[in-house]
Amino acid sequence: MKLVKRLLFILLVLVLVALWYNYPKLNIISGYASKNMASTVYIANRSVASVTQNDNNAPLIKLADATMEENTAMASVFGLMERKSICRPGTGCVLVTPDFEGQLNIPTPRRNRTQSPLPYPYGNGKEKDSLFPEVRYSILEKGLDYAFGDPEVRRTRSVLVLYKDHVIAERYANGTTKETPVLGWSMTKSVLSTLFGILEYKGGLKVNDYAPVASWQSDSRKNITLNNLLRMQSGLSWDEDYGSISDVTRMLFLNTDMTLPQARKQALAAPGQIWNYSSGTSNLLSGILRQQFKTHQEYMDFPYSALIDKIGMHSMLMETDMSGNYVGSSYAWGTTRDWARFGLLYLNRGDWNGTRLFSENWVDYVTRPTPLSNGTYGAHFWLNAEGKYPNIPKDLFSANGFQGQRVFILPSKNLVIVRTGLAENPDFDFNAFLEGIVSAFP
Repeated sequence: MKLVKRLLFILLVLVLVALWYNYPKLNIISGYASKNMASTVYIANRSVASVTQNDNNAPLIKLADATMEENTAMASVFGLMERKSICRPGTGCVLVTPDFEGQLNIPTPRRNRTQSPLPYPYGNGKEKDSLFPEVRYSILEKGLDYAFGDPEVRRTRSVLVLYKDHVIAERYANGTTKETPVLGWSMTKSVLSTLFGILEYKGGLKVNDYAPVASWQSDSRKNITLNNLLRMQSGLSWDEDYGSISDVTRMLFLNTDMTLPQARKQALAAPGQIWNYSSGTSNLLSGILRQQFKTHQEYMDFPYSALIDKIGMHSMLMETDMSGNYVGSSYAWGTTRDWARFGLLYLNRGDWNGTRLFSENWVDYVTRPTPLSNGTYGAHFWLNAEGKYPNIPKDLFSANGFQGQRVFILPSKNLVIVRTGLAENPDFDFNAFLEGIVSAFP
């Protein structure tokens, strides 16, 4: 009996130690579950049950119990660390801090969702039925079969292939359609980068300008340029670890103003001397973007008037933080077809059906390998310059997001390939997937 009591005591101590060690993480877990539930239900029109069974069914996150009523989501872990997210038209949903009171006073973006009668992808009309004799369609189908095979592991939601401005292949898993907005996660970084390319083309900021951050002007950080930030070479400290309480998880799930955390970091090296992937850098850039406009309303309108609605990505929605800054690191939503439009804009080097949005030189800039990135990174785009995908042309570049969201652009093949889902390497082999698709084309 004494032995049993001792074992129970030891077990209790171990449980208490585990709770003490992991208790702070509950804030992050319930915060993620709340925000993901709110946005996926509100923006993608998915059910609470579907989000629970799929999107929030991930290690640790599945410990949270998330619910949603009207435009508010709540989540907690075993009744602890309850977090709330609220949703509003035009800006999506935001995870609020415990001291939050009232409504978020943020301007609603003004949109122009005029529907073009042109066939997709340049308009909203039905895509053209096209057969290209050089395309090996049987091989292409096998590539799609790989993506959607073993669905409990590869967890693909959609694949769309554009070739010579035509839809060549399009497939969706159950629960996802061509009308379903998908969270791009870090593909949002590439959208943010594009806004700087548009500004530069319009005669605004130049990428070699020094970053206009007031708190840096009295120390060595004043030498950081926009180019350093776009290339993740600021030299500033940043911990991009999603499995712990880190810089990035504190920013996304605890901060009210996400443009500030990276700006407050100290330099580890001179600009350009190290490469360090940082979502904080992207949100700092979003704050710098906001500085370029006289009013908050103009900032809120700009991504839509200059890019998103201009190329017909009418499903796309960019979410903000509590301070009304676009979360340029992570929170852009769009249908698979609209993500493909974004890729096509880059395949056409900034020209959208006769209207130029940014310079051709901008494409060369974002696809130029950043030193110390091993040829994998340009300026908020990922690259294949050093053969990360060994069986794929090295001119491939892409917008990449968490859980395997991808927009691949292959200029040498005249291809745009979009894949969305809930898994990435090693569960989803992107080299095998790309090889299966690309090998069908000359």
